[in-house]
This record gives sequence, C-alpha cells and structure tokens, in this order.
Amino acid sequence: MLNDKVDLKSLDLIFNRMVKTIDESKNDIFTISEQSRRTFEEMKLELEEVRSKIENVISENDVLEAKSRLSRRRLAEVSKNFKIFSEEEIHKAYDQANQIQIRYSILQAEEKQLREKRDDLERRMRSLLDTIERADHLVNQVNVVLNYLTFDLKHIGPALENAKMKEDYTIKIIEATEEERKRISREIHDGPAQMLANVLLRTDLINRTYEERGVEQALNELSSLKNMVRDALHEVRRIIYDLRPMALDDLGIVPTLKKYLKSVEEYNQGTIVHFNSIGEQVRIGTNYEVAVFRLVQECVNNSIKHGKSRDVWVNFEWRKEHFNITIKDNGIGFDTNIVKKNSFGLIGMRERVELLNGEMNLTSAEKQGTRIMFKIPLNQGQKN
Repeated sequence: MLNDKVDLKSLDLIFNRMVKTIDESKNDIFTISEQSRRTFEEMKLELEEVRSKIENVISENDVLEAKSRLSRRRLAEVSKNFKIFSEEEIHKAYDQANQIQIRYSILQAEEKQLREKRDDLERRMRSLLDTIERADHLVNQVNVVLNYLTFDLKHIGPALENAKMKEDYTIKIIEATEEERKRISREIHDGPAQMLANVLLRTDLINRTYEERGVEQALNELSSLKNMVRDALHEVRRIIYDLRPMALDDLGIVPTLKKYLKSVEEYNQGTIVHFNSIGEQVRIGTNYEVAVFRLVQECVNNSIKHGKSRDVWVNFEWRKEHFNITIKDNGIGFDTNIVKKNSFGLIGMRERVELLNGEMNLTSAEKQGTRIMFKIPLNQGQKN
C-alpha cells in the first residue's frame, strides 16, 4: 500500500531535476565530442602538413645524396691529384663537401623529428577518434534513457496518484459496503420489521375485536391488516430490487433497465429519462449484465443528483461484436480536469469497465451537460 504521506509534487520535482541533470550531462558529453572532433580535424590538417614536409625533406635528401656522391668523387679526385690543383680549388672542394654533409645531417635530423611528430599525431588521432566514438555512443545511450524517462515515465506522478486514488477507492468500497449494510439494516428495521411487528399486534387486536365486537368489525380489521402486509411485501421487494434486480435473470438488461428507469422518474418528479435500444438485444453472462446495469444506474443517479438534470438520455446500440451505451444529460456539467476530493464515482465506473474489457469515454463542460459512452465487447460470457 502506498504511504498516505507520499508527496507527489516533491517526487515530480525530484524526477524533473534528475531528467535535467541527465540532459545537462548529455550536453557536456556532446560538447566534449564536438571539441574532440574539432581537435581531430585540426590534427588531420597538421598531419597532412607534416607528411608534406616529410616528402619535401626526402626529396631534398635524395638530391643532396646525389650531390654528396659527386662532391665525394670531386674530393677524391682533388686528394689524388693534390699537386695539380690550386689551394683555392682544394678549399672549395672540401668546403662544398662539408656543407653538403652538414645539410644532409640537418635534413636527416629534421626528417626524424617530422616522422616522430607524424607518428605522435597519428597516435593522438586514433585516441581522439576512439574518444569521439565513445562519446557519440554515450550520447546515444543517454538519449535512449532520456526518451524512456521523458516519454514512458513522464506520467509517473499521475500514475502514482492514480494508484493512490485506486487504493482510496478500495477503502471507500469497504466503507460504502458497511454503510450500505447499515442502511439496509435500518430500512428493514424501520420498514418491514416494524410492519411485521404491527401485524402481530393487529392479529391480537383482531381476536379481541372478534370476541368483543363481532365478525363485521373483525373483518374490517382483517382488511386493514391485509393492506399492511401488502405494504410490507412491497417494501421488501423494493429493498431486494435495490440489492439486485431479479428481472435481469429472466428478462435481460433492456427490459430491466426500462423498469428501473421508470421507477427513477417516479421517485424524481420533474425528471424525464429517455430510453432507446437499437438492434437485437443479446443476452450476456449474468455477472456482466449486473455490471452493465450498475454502470447505467451510477450514471443516471449522477446526472440527477450531481448534474441536476431534467432530461437524461440512455441509448443502447447492439452491434455484431460489441454494444455501445451512451448516457447524456442536460445538467450543469463539470470540468473533467478537476477531480473533487472523495469523488470515486468515475473511478468506480472505470474499474467496472476494465473488468468488462470495455472502453469508456467521458465528455463534459460546465453548463453544457455530460456525456458518457461505453463500448462493451460481446465475446465474453455470452449466453446461447
């Protein structure tokens, strides 16, 4: 059972904060993903530039290597024929060979640095790509969670409140059952029981009247006693009918409702109940007929008691696989978005309709009356 002290507003607030936090976390992850993506693109451009430099260095190295071979041959020639070359030519050959060697060493060092930088960039890019993929996957997972929370669980507050109302409704049923028992007990005590007690007293009175005043006076008292017994019987039958209309078993839902709605008009002077049944009535299981009868009874009573209606229309439409019931009135109506405290009539009707595997649709507005429609399947408990 739900705790009466559950604060649905606080629960809803916590839920909204949780969704907000998850959404903000998703945005943070998305930001990280976008920043990583931008960094990846920057590294990609830098890598292309480094690769281009490596190609240039390799090309220059190839040229220098050719020049180096030529300079070494020149140097070897100068060294071999030292006497025939001037000092200036010797210096020039050594200087040229030295410069080429220095430049070649510098380019090799530069190529090594560029290759290391290229390898580092490729390694970092692979790591960034993995981060981007993980971030995108995480964003997708968070989106799934958010969709689940916002779309599938966004009615958690109303659902808990509805569960709480159903719990209250169950308690109300128990209380109503006890109240109904007390009411029936009072009706029997104040009605038939009192009448039967009077019958016993009148029988004694008839005996004395017969002995003291003769047959004629005794017959008059007996006639009065007969009327009293008839009233008591009528009262007993009324109580039994209120508990369960016996005509349902013999006649079915339509004739029983006609009789009931006629008695409603008699008890509520000035109110007219219009009943209409279209199509051929199909007998369904007794329990289902009782449930349908109670649905109509509840709706009509609400229309008169709460809606203050002067006209109530009850329409049955029998179809092949289901039948429709429409109850509408010209009463004061009500705002369907406002649930009055301790108002369990609609909850009770919805519970009955769910037990019948049916559907219920209610429309109402202030000063515009109320209309309730039920769609009840016929493939359940149907009598042959």
